[in-house]
Amino acid sequence: MDHLGQVDCIVVGAGVVGLACARALAVAGREVLVLEAEARIGEHTSGRNSEVIHAGIYYTPGSLKAQLCVEGKPLLYRYLEQHGVGHRRLGKLIVAVTEADFATLERYQSNAAANGVLDLQLLDQRQTLELEPALQAVGGLLSPSTGILDSHAFMLALQGDLESAGGTVAFHAPVTQVWPNGDGFEVEVGQGDGYRVSSRMLVNAAGLQAWSVAAAIDGLAADKIPPCYYAKGHYMTYSGRTPFKRLVYPVAQAGGLGVHLTLDMAGQAKFGPDVVWTDAVNYHYEHSETTAFAQAIRLYWPDLEPSRLQPGYVGIRPKLAAPGEPAADFIIQGETQHAIAGLVQLYGIESPGLTASLAIGDHVLKYLEAH
Repeated sequence: MDHLGQVDCIVVGAGVVGLACARALAVAGREVLVLEAEARIGEHTSGRNSEVIHAGIYYTPGSLKAQLCVEGKPLLYRYLEQHGVGHRRLGKLIVAVTEADFATLERYQSNAAANGVLDLQLLDQRQTLELEPALQAVGGLLSPSTGILDSHAFMLALQGDLESAGGTVAFHAPVTQVWPNGDGFEVEVGQGDGYRVSSRMLVNAAGLQAWSVAAAIDGLAADKIPPCYYAKGHYMTYSGRTPFKRLVYPVAQAGGLGVHLTLDMAGQAKFGPDVVWTDAVNYHYEHSETTAFAQAIRLYWPDLEPSRLQPGYVGIRPKLAAPGEPAADFIIQGETQHAIAGLVQLYGIESPGLTASLAIGDHVLKYLEAH
């Protein structure tokens, strides 16, 4: 097995978070190699989501999700503008279908304020329907800073920055074994005809595969690897135009934010995701979901034409909480947690990971610079 030499830092995973971490390290002057098991960037969670720029409404005050989302949103908007990446600050309406939902919206507004998000507007029925007349609602919560982006173009921009700063992305490069040593890490890539490469630092940003990468690290205590659950989410597209100018969300459901309506950069509507717990990473579309989607959407859009709903795509979110448990925070572990110098492990980076990605990259860079 060939040895390809040494770099300052290896980042495992070329999803949006891995690319953001790699870019931050490379721009700071580190020699960076990204190892990606797939043939392209963003093949899993990063390329199979709602492409929403989140405001920071739902997350527990003081949590990493709240902190990194609120820090990451302005960084992301600025980056997209500077790099000419498609995005639109459309705004989002969270809809109260019943009076009980209205009380939930008030809790959201209070929680968001605790996170430093102070621009939310609580609307009565008349104000809500003035903005979106097709809705069925008793009220709404308007988030004007929520938006959408072209996530693939964003990842290409990150890759471009990384490569301009001297970094490299290697594809078809699954990490199969890692040996920490006094000077850093020896990393085996592939088997048989694979190769080895050394690094002083290692960032595990492998998304759905972060657990298998962690399990491949020699000497990493098993009790430092958190449990993992996969939440499969189906998305449906809608043929023809919808009457909405903004994103429309129902009150959040267990495991996710409910079957919401988002718009892509072309103005086309898509709905999702639902939450279907699964034990494996597979993107098979369960067509039986269509009826449930229609029922959920009609709660806030009674004029939906179900015949226009078509299967779109499937994403899988890495969850740290089991079905029925409260949502868990991101986990970003350093030496203090696992006792291996130069290693940063990221687990459960689901939503709002896309919004938070640049802030996560800065967070990882600062951690490695401090240690």
